[in-house]
Amino acid sequence: MISGGIIGTAVADNHPADVCPSTLSMADTGIEGMGTLEEAFAPFAEDFEEMTGVELELYFIANRTAAGTALQYDEVDLVFGGPSEFVLFEELTDLDVLFSIVRPNYGSSFVVKADSGIEELSDLEDKRIALKDVGSTSGHIFPSKMLADAGLNLDQLDIVMAGDARVQVLINDDVDAMGGGNKDWDAVREQDPDTEYRLLAQTDTLPGDPVIMRASLPQDCRDALRSTLSENTDRVWDSLTSTERNADKFIERDAYISFETDPAIYDQVREAYDAAGIPLGE
Repeated sequence: MISGGIIGTAVADNHPADVCPSTLSMADTGIEGMGTLEEAFAPFAEDFEEMTGVELELYFIANRTAAGTALQYDEVDLVFGGPSEFVLFEELTDLDVLFSIVRPNYGSSFVVKADSGIEELSDLEDKRIALKDVGSTSGHIFPSKMLADAGLNLDQLDIVMAGDARVQVLINDDVDAMGGGNKDWDAVREQDPDTEYRLLAQTDTLPGDPVIMRASLPQDCRDALRSTLSENTDRVWDSLTSTERNADKFIERDAYISFETDPAIYDQVREAYDAAGIPLGE
């Protein structure tokens, strides 16, 4: 595994335009359709070129499996993904991190109604549980690890992958508990203010969403990109979050860009997959 995320923040003598290919390509694992990709990242791509002298070509990829393959075979240079994507792609090729978006409130929570009689995670053994989407770091992988750590057998639990309906199925009593991101704890109380809910369990802050670089890019290029963009952190943040899609995803209390993201921080995600008994890529 390449761990250039920390050392790459040292002052780079080179400018990206002198040590990088004239065009770099970037994909995003959470966007469907080229039009949507351009709507989300066109301002960032424009500012990226002005700051680095390197054109950033937006590259549509159908799913995260295809993104990992594209990184493996040098078909794409950068991929904006999540923590799960990082560990999945790392199974295929060496990786580096350009930067990550750290959200201090990014974690996993379990919520129940206060009058449910459920006091701890182990009480969910015979209950129906809603999780988010298969493969979601905060809505599936870490909640599954939390259940496994509580001594529960995931194969014997009644788990529903409820997606966007996860909050509503808890409110409607279609499930006994909901596991999802920390924002879901706020959403439940906002959508059903007349009912009392209990935060059953919560993780620490999870690793941020990384912009993953293929490590086969020259080291001088990777270092120069980090150095140049880190000198313009405010501009990078403003251009990234100037679009509606990215503002909704990333703007929240105390969120920030980190150019000192050690790839080793994502080891805990791999450990969560192992503890939950979930194969990478599911």
